[in-house]
Amino acid sequence: MELQSVIPWGRTLAEYQAMFLLTPEDRDKSILGCGDGPASFNAEWSELGGRVISVDPIYQFDQQAIRNRISEVYDEILSKMESDHDRYDWDDIPSVQALGILRMKAMNRFLEDYVMGSSDGRYRMGQLPNLDFADDSFELALCSHYLFLYSQHVDCPTHLQSLLELARISAEVRIYPLVTLEGTPSPYLDPVMESLISHGLKVHLKPVPYRFQKGAHNMLVIER
Repeated sequence: MELQSVIPWGRTLAEYQAMFLLTPEDRDKSILGCGDGPASFNAEWSELGGRVISVDPIYQFDQQAIRNRISEVYDEILSKMESDHDRYDWDDIPSVQALGILRMKAMNRFLEDYVMGSSDGRYRMGQLPNLDFADDSFELALCSHYLFLYSQHVDCPTHLQSLLELARISAEVRIYPLVTLEGTPSPYLDPVMESLISHGLKVHLKPVPYRFQKGAHNMLVIER
């Protein structure tokens, strides 16, 4: 993986709570955050006493390299958000500038925690569709802004293999969002759900209160 191909963009604990319907009771669960990148979820959740391991290929790079990459792409991302302004709901986040402040706050919180968290084993390098964990390692796995969102870049078989892998290592899996980068429903969602059911898994869609990308109102829940 080349760092120059990474577009780091971090989300907060409050956003994770809204995207995945996380409650204080979930702090007692062992959680995997898959594809967390520079989100502050791990740092904030751990500070509250929660148990979480974040896995992402970006964790092969050191703190300064990730910080530099964030600085390189930050203005570019905000410019892209401005040009795609109509694809988003700006009720909770009132402007592109406010979004930038929120994202940078989350990423700085991640960077502050990254060295210690890596030493503690809370940040581990890894990438779907194959993760280096034993069966039933976690009670809950979360995957934010990767599967289904990047349907143009990740094919349907890889989606299915990735979700089966998450279901192998966790009793429950929650995925958000279920729309593509263009805001259209992922063409893989229905066939993947059918395949998961054929593998004996329970699957359903659940509404969530998080609102930013238009059309992204549900998460996918997979249970064994």
